[in-house]
Amino acid sequence: MKCLMCKSETMVDSTNTYFTQLENGYVIIENVPCRKCTQCGEVVYSALVVEKLDETLDSCKHATYK
Repeated sequence: MKCLMCKSETMVDSTNTYFTQLENGYVIIENVPCRKCTQCGEVVYSALVVEKLDETLDSCKHATYK
């Protein structure tokens, strides 16, 4: 697989920390599987990983805190 940013052919299996801001706070998910470019650091998630991230974020959006 070629890197979408630098066009290098050096994408390797890795993990990454996913960070996003929701309406009422932040979500940090560590050790998310990805492909990472060894040249520029660009990260690409598979469709399955993106689906799981979406499910997790939906759960976080609907969580209530007391």
